[in-house]
Order: sequence, then C-alpha cells, then structure tokens
Amino acid sequence: MADITRKKNLNPERRNRTYPRVVKRARHNSYRVRKHADHGTRHDGPPTIVLVNLPRAA
Repeated sequence: MADITRKKNLNPERRNRTYPRVVKRARHNSYRVRKHADHGTRHDGPPTIVLVNLPRAA
C-alpha cells in the first residue's frame, strides 16, 4: 500500500472536483441533460485514497 500511495505514483496534476454526472446534449443514452444549476465544486485538499479488499499481512 505504501508503494501505491507514494508521491511518484500519484498524479500531482489531477484536479480534485465534484461534478454531477450529466451530458451537454441528449443523444441515445440515459444520462441526465445538463441544467443551469449543475455546476462543479472545487476542493482544496488532496483526494482520500481508500484501498479495499487487501489481503491481511501475515
């Protein structure tokens, strides 16, 4: 886990943001169409990394 979360393996250029899953134009899919109220949220801190289902250390 320490190797995965080393600074070298994490992308420093990654943007931390929250955005609703929408599309600009409705085509042949089931995604929501973007509305005026749908806007992104920028985050100051780095993302939280959660690794699940790791084998237990012996």
